[in-house]
Amino acid sequence: MSTMKAIRIHSYGGTDVLTYEDAPRPIPGKDDVLIRVYATTVNPFDCAVRAGYTTEYFKYTFPLILGTDVSGVIEEVGSGVNSFSPGDEVYTRAGVTRDGAYAEYALALAADVTAKPKSLDHIHSAALPHVTLTAWEALYELANLRKDQTVLIHAAAGGVGHMAVQLAKLRGAKVIGTASMHFDKLRSLGVDQAINYATTPFESIAHDVDVVLDTIGGDTQLRSWPTLKYDGTLVSTVQPPSEEIAAKHGVCIAMVFSAPPIAQTLAEVARMADNGQIKPIVSDVLPLKDAQRAHQMIEGKHTYGKLVLQVV
Repeated sequence: MSTMKAIRIHSYGGTDVLTYEDAPRPIPGKDDVLIRVYATTVNPFDCAVRAGYTTEYFKYTFPLILGTDVSGVIEEVGSGVNSFSPGDEVYTRAGVTRDGAYAEYALALAADVTAKPKSLDHIHSAALPHVTLTAWEALYELANLRKDQTVLIHAAAGGVGHMAVQLAKLRGAKVIGTASMHFDKLRSLGVDQAINYATTPFESIAHDVDVVLDTIGGDTQLRSWPTLKYDGTLVSTVQPPSEEIAAKHGVCIAMVFSAPPIAQTLAEVARMADNGQIKPIVSDVLPLKDAQRAHQMIEGKHTYGKLVLQVV
């Protein structure tokens, strides 16, 4: 049996359960491709899975390899795959329901894979899939964000937030973004009004917004309701909004549970990146074996853009 290096967890828990070790190299099924992973990333979703917060939605078995983002090179294809060949440079979101990309090799459904952006290296390509698909689903599909509308994006400097800002500006929307730092960087991305949530209650400034993108939940979501205009939309990536509270405010609600068509959307994202319309921000690059440190950094909640694990 061929083996590879991977980060695996054998139980739910803190960052100490992330173990760098040998693991069996995956074998592609009929509709799979095996990708030689060049880079992956750490997302809050990975931290939530590791801590056991997603067991209501996903039933994993141990040992488990985390990691949803992958940019790399096709190593092998399944018997039913004729759309890719070994050596093709690709990227995708994988590993949401099975072993992921914190490893030297990862499986993905061929139908979810597309060519990576030509203008980006693997590190920056890996920074795109999960957060861009999430922001796309939230703003374009669920909230139907339109030109001249106003959107309030919480944690605008974060992974989902910094891509949501760029997607919103491409739609011609006005963007209000909350953060505790990185304000000059946010303005360079297109934020029209940046609010320092550490010093200023955002609800004292943001009024009559059409869309709230909630990436935090809890008290932040509760305080967001009064910022919406009648018939506005609150869409969350982390916590299902209350139907009762929404009815009181006369607004719509949505929760990001899925992604738009992965390959089709990521092909469009690659085109946008190659045209200079969007750009992923990579704040730190760590080797795969430092996944514990990467999770600690993400849980510190002050990273700007994406944190990448470099495998090759």
